[in-house]
Amino acid sequence: MTRPTLSCVCLALLPLWLACGSVSPRDPVDDDPFDPGGRPGGGGYGSGSGMSDGPPMCSESQRRCEHEFSYPGKGDEQSVELRGDFRPDGWSRGEPMKWEGGAWRVRVPVPWQAKVLYKFRILDKDGKEVWLPDPNNPEGEPDGFGGQNSVLRGVTCARWTCAPPVPMCAGPTAGTFDWRDAVLYFVFVDRFLDGNPGNNAPVSAPGLKAAANWQGGDWAGVTRKIREGYFQALGVNTLWLSVPMDNTDATGIGDDGELYTAYHGYWPRDLNKTERRFGTEAELRTLVDEAHRAGMKVLVDYAMNHVHKDSPIYQMHRADGWFNPLQQMGQDCICGQGICGWDGPYSKTCWFRDYLPDFNFANADARRFSVGNAVEWLQRIGLDGYRLDAVKHIELSWLLDLRARLTAEVEPRTNQHVYLVGETFSGNRDLLRSFVDPCRMLDGQFDFPLRAEVVSKLLMRQGRMQDLVAFVQSNKDFYGSGVMSTFLGNHDVPRVIHFAQDRPLWDSAWAGGRERSWMNQPARVSEQSAYERVALGMTLLMTIRGVPLIYYGDEIGLPGAGDPDNRRFMQWSNYSAGQQWLLERMKKLGALRAQHAVFRRGDLKTLSQTDDTWAYEMAEGAARAYVVLNRSDTERTVGGLPAAMLRDELSGERLTGPEVRVPPRGARVLLP
Repeated sequence: MTRPTLSCVCLALLPLWLACGSVSPRDPVDDDPFDPGGRPGGGGYGSGSGMSDGPPMCSESQRRCEHEFSYPGKGDEQSVELRGDFRPDGWSRGEPMKWEGGAWRVRVPVPWQAKVLYKFRILDKDGKEVWLPDPNNPEGEPDGFGGQNSVLRGVTCARWTCAPPVPMCAGPTAGTFDWRDAVLYFVFVDRFLDGNPGNNAPVSAPGLKAAANWQGGDWAGVTRKIREGYFQALGVNTLWLSVPMDNTDATGIGDDGELYTAYHGYWPRDLNKTERRFGTEAELRTLVDEAHRAGMKVLVDYAMNHVHKDSPIYQMHRADGWFNPLQQMGQDCICGQGICGWDGPYSKTCWFRDYLPDFNFANADARRFSVGNAVEWLQRIGLDGYRLDAVKHIELSWLLDLRARLTAEVEPRTNQHVYLVGETFSGNRDLLRSFVDPCRMLDGQFDFPLRAEVVSKLLMRQGRMQDLVAFVQSNKDFYGSGVMSTFLGNHDVPRVIHFAQDRPLWDSAWAGGRERSWMNQPARVSEQSAYERVALGMTLLMTIRGVPLIYYGDEIGLPGAGDPDNRRFMQWSNYSAGQQWLLERMKKLGALRAQHAVFRRGDLKTLSQTDDTWAYEMAEGAARAYVVLNRSDTERTVGGLPAAMLRDELSGERLTGPEVRVPPRGARVLLP
């Protein structure tokens, strides 16, 4: 679901200490908003209480005990750092360790009686980066990348220091999981895997075609794939699931004149129940628990804009201002029709279809109900965040209220920032950015403008590579502290494999493909070159900052035109050579991103560019990685690299810079 327009209004709804600005808990200022009270002695944060004996007075949540961490090592490492959640930015900014007494050591304050996750970030004598758990600590838990974090528990001390209270809205890195490290997989539940045929309930209606009917995918199928390690093999550590709420059993006419069911989840009926065709609430909890045991996070789609007309909440409040009227300015106000455009003054009050009543979130009671429902689902099921549908069609106050309640009620209990990613189907970067504020609204949005550039320049070979380089360089800091999600395909655009064919099926990256949704549907792609181009696009997304998204089936080049043909049932066997090759390349890219934080956190610097090639460096601290892309159909020699021995992590080859040869439609991911 999607559509456009909003202006960002700043509302002072949060207490000062929750406000998101330039002040951090580590910045001493004259008027300290984090100051929990007087601090006699003026010794700075956690330095004492002004008393000459005994520890300072503060709550246990603020107490810190100094603890020594050590890593045996060999002594010839270039550097060793402690990384972890011993402080809010401990995963992104390490504590340097010193070689003393036959080991690397550092003493840092750790939270009182808390569970602390940590690892050692090591640059060996050759400059190779590796992240390792503590070899002297047998207790660990999955890190979400196929490895383990070490666990320290229950540290107390006789003399503690006091840390200032840290606002959970300080950014997306607060808590034990840094959302910059997420790799997202969209499980379109009804079309993924049928794990329990007993809950299948397709609708029987004249004129209803199979592609628009329920097809049997469920949470039991997703859970099976978690247990089999399917997502983990792709480097995925976060799942996005279709809307889990109960949907109508009715059918409705789409904007293409075809009959549809609610298989997609966007026609919610009872907002307090789960969708029975996906399974029971217990099965959803099992899915979430299994994901968490595997070190993965879980987001679900939340469609807050509307309900189906069968919804009890609509029947109860249809006449008391909770819903915008269908009749506006003398017409049925359907989004995209007449004066009720997808943009403009009616974009927040129009109905998507005449059977989807639109919430009026200017009504405080309606807004309070909806926000409360979202908070309740998150707490009840143990979710880690939301993908929020069609955010430009709701009142900004809904987002502000949701974030405020998550900050006040959920994050202090979970010690984890709740990730909110929005969908605004638009090429207008300013519009997307107007919703991005990790403290007050969204952590990020799906980066539709970047997707269009990558598909156009890399897959479709339109324009020049320099155009893509310029866009990516301008985009990397455009959204401030936001953590955007990067992608090539999703459920609202044709399957990406067809943009990558030698002769693309569409001439624009923004094409909807609806003219081939029901007739003349594309078959499985035969040319190997198309799979190589998809891999080239994913190589870029997997080696730069952002949360890369894999839309189910794109890892094997699943075919499909516009909605609903882009939602075919997942293919689990009989892969072609091209499909198998793409799947293996996706696994390799996922592993590289998991193993090397420089791709997830590093700063991008262009080393060279031509009409068809691009070489760039990713750098974080002393860590370096080099990526070379060649979109042309011939081998190219690309320069600008260090004059050193480098290893191509995709092919295993040893190469020497400053120039390397890159195969047609190929890439090299080079490490020292």
